[in-house]
Amino acid sequence: MKALDILALGEPLMEFAETRRGDEKLYLPGFGGDVSNTAIAAARQGAKVAIFTALGDDAFGNDFLNLWGREGVDRSTVIRRKDGRTGVYFISYGEEGHVFSYARAGSAASLVTEAELPLAQIAASRVLHVSGISQAISTSCADAVFAAIRHAKANGTTVSYDTNLRLRLWPLDRARAVIHGAVALSDIARPSLDDAQQLTGLERPEDICTFYLALGCSIVVLTMGKAGTMVKTEDHLEVVPARPVKAVDATGAGDTFGGAFLADWLAHGDPFKAAAYANAAAALSTLGQGAVAPMPRREDVARFLAA
Repeated sequence: MKALDILALGEPLMEFAETRRGDEKLYLPGFGGDVSNTAIAAARQGAKVAIFTALGDDAFGNDFLNLWGREGVDRSTVIRRKDGRTGVYFISYGEEGHVFSYARAGSAASLVTEAELPLAQIAASRVLHVSGISQAISTSCADAVFAAIRHAKANGTTVSYDTNLRLRLWPLDRARAVIHGAVALSDIARPSLDDAQQLTGLERPEDICTFYLALGCSIVVLTMGKAGTMVKTEDHLEVVPARPVKAVDATGAGDTFGGAFLADWLAHGDPFKAAAYANAAAALSTLGQGAVAPMPRREDVARFLAA
């Protein structure tokens, strides 16, 4: 019996989101980072979750430790770097929507190496969750994620990989090589349609799912925004409809989907049912501002699905 449901590995980022008070522009603090968001989303669905990363020995690092403590996310293996700093990003709004600005180069998390991996915790988890961003932030992190995936596989831990392509962090050719190399070692591939079209050069969702399944994973969960989620296994393909809502802010919707999917899938093993649940959770997460604050809890999702 594994002690943990999910271990998330990657970089947390302190968030500052633009708002207005009259003519004055303000930035409200919040929490971001894809795997941290995914971990919290899963914990709010009742999963036993841990996170591994490195933080600076600074106020933002303290804030993240306190956040994970409040959310019930195990942070016992998180590294604090005395001379390090925690990454930051800013959200502003332009004519085409969100504009992201990052101050993450050289962050404590980006310095993680293979030698620092919590091998016992990886082996004790039912799922290891990582992402393209986990590998994009530095060469040492890319290598560490590959090592974590291989250790997970050797110990019967399922690997979940969110492609989460960020071309500000690395060029497309390198991203494609690393991400597809990692997906080939993973069990669950979680691309978005926009990411996958750039990474594969394919347009049709069916072709994209076939491509990722052929790499070696056993479940492909392709999120397509308002068009829903396409789920493909070796013997079945299904489009799970999205849940329409009047969205306010979709900042954390993808990560909420990922955490809710894993938590629900672990409960029953049906990826199609889990995608329907995750679509509902993601829809609810768009009804408030920021990545973390509006993430629903299991009872909220159950009530929404029953309405």
